[in-house]
Amino acid sequence: MKIVSVETLQGVAYEELGLVSGSTIQSKNMFSDFGQGLKSIVGGELKSYTDMMEKAREKATKRMIEKAMEMNADAIIGVRFTTNSIMAQAAEVLVFGTAVKYK
Repeated sequence: MKIVSVETLQGVAYEELGLVSGSTIQSKNMFSDFGQGLKSIVGGELKSYTDMMEKAREKATKRMIEKAMEMNADAIIGVRFTTNSIMAQAAEVLVFGTAVKYK
């Protein structure tokens, strides 16, 4: 499955099948969150949060691909990611794009 952020595929004939998306909401456990709070006092990367968000993006992308495969898509174009804070220790990752089928 080809996944690209560009809005069109140059030199390829295709039909648009529709919007596909995937999302997940992730949170850290209380003990990890406490440790990261201490880290924010001295500065630097919050590694466990970076890892959490990377895993969340992977999970959301996998869900989007599964939806595109159900539509028999060959590619997803115009892919975008967005995040939202759901509550103090939880974030949503949403990925979306347009599923297309090569002609």
